[in-house]
Amino acid sequence: MIPYRPLGATGLECHPLGFGCYRISDDNPVHADALGAYFERGGNLIDTSANYMDGESEVLVGRMLRNHARDKVIVVTKGGYIQGRNMALAQQRNFPEVVRYGEGIWHAIHPEFLETQVRLSAERMQAGYIDVYLLHNPEYYLEDIAHHRPLGPADYDEFYRRVQSAFRFLESEVAAGKIRWYGVSSNNYLSPASTSGHTSVARTLEAAEAAAANHHFRVVQLPMNLYEPGGALEPNNGGHTMLEFCREQGLGVLVNRPLNASAGSGLIRLADFLPPGGAASGPGELREMLRPLAEHEQKLVGELGGFLMGPGIAQTLLDIVPQLRSPAHWEQAAGPHVIRPIQSWLGQCRQNLSGRPEWEQWQDGFIRLINAALESVQRFLQASQQAVSNQVRVRLAQAGYPPSGESLSRLALNVLLGLEGLSCVLVGMRRAEYVADAMEAVDLDRVDSLSVLRAFSQMEGPEGPA
Repeated sequence: MIPYRPLGATGLECHPLGFGCYRISDDNPVHADALGAYFERGGNLIDTSANYMDGESEVLVGRMLRNHARDKVIVVTKGGYIQGRNMALAQQRNFPEVVRYGEGIWHAIHPEFLETQVRLSAERMQAGYIDVYLLHNPEYYLEDIAHHRPLGPADYDEFYRRVQSAFRFLESEVAAGKIRWYGVSSNNYLSPASTSGHTSVARTLEAAEAAAANHHFRVVQLPMNLYEPGGALEPNNGGHTMLEFCREQGLGVLVNRPLNASAGSGLIRLADFLPPGGAASGPGELREMLRPLAEHEQKLVGELGGFLMGPGIAQTLLDIVPQLRSPAHWEQAAGPHVIRPIQSWLGQCRQNLSGRPEWEQWQDGFIRLINAALESVQRFLQASQQAVSNQVRVRLAQAGYPPSGESLSRLALNVLLGLEGLSCVLVGMRRAEYVADAMEAVDLDRVDSLSVLRAFSQMEGPEGPA
């Protein structure tokens, strides 16, 4: 029997593991299969956002919801980022209080902007209502100021005033039946109270109480993993940890990035990539992974009279990937050097060949193969990190985790699942096999999670590649 948990005082009961939709897209059938596998195993909480894949994540969520009873699934989505389609909208509408954080990334939580975000999210998902709507990283306001000068008390007062104004608007959306509950997702809830840019759940609650006597602020979200345990260990809410404070106040807690840990100057993926004794793949294996894509590209030239993107996408990947240091480095390079050039090239091909039946067939096959190729590249790079994973496993045992033959990802998830007051751990499960691996963590024997986290945080250990 699945041990569903209360999502704070919302009255909703959620699976201990939620389906995180970052990098989930409607044009990838593998992602749809993964979400379907999650539902089949009893999962019932989906976490998405307006900016995930520029709205395509929400489209997939909506499509999958049509096959399930709406009241059996908890839908969490978020708003605040101004990128992609939202950037074009913001430039047209000139919303108030926009934080122009950097090129291609703005942010806003002003009611005028949020009105468009709730409406557009609802249109993409066609779900009838949104169970939980979160302000998505509103601390961009503070971080933008901190780039130019030290933060002062007046800056924090203005930040929480903006949050209160957003909450007041969200209360009107609750009254209209568009959302049921609301909250905040903040990366800075885990930091010490003295840290510049720290966001406080206690002050967020005060903003909600000022917005409405019978407010509907019930959920917070933050990162937490073996290397970033601040939400469980840091007494940053009036002497209480974030988890302690939320438990006392009836606030549901969603945790993201449970397997992607920021450590030192790099990122550690808390997972195994090879079986015991396995060896990392070499250039020959990478070439075999990319062979189907290369052959499909040649059909474009030979059968349709099209043209390649430079030497070809498969060849470009063969040239780039061996130079990368880590999966994190790939994620930084993929957008500007691979994905956006592919999108531009594909648009040119579409202009030249659109309307021909063989083009539509080729394009469908290409989308399937390029998605598979990018997934293969990710796994190829991850395999090179197994030595780091082995070190993490040793450190976890030294911290008091009992001997276990389970995968590192399950061990890392199990530590979080044992924390009192934590409602749901959000896991990125883009493939059905990732779903199978993660969901079995729910059945593991619980450990003394706080003790393990404290001991683990005090040890010196591996840091992620820069």
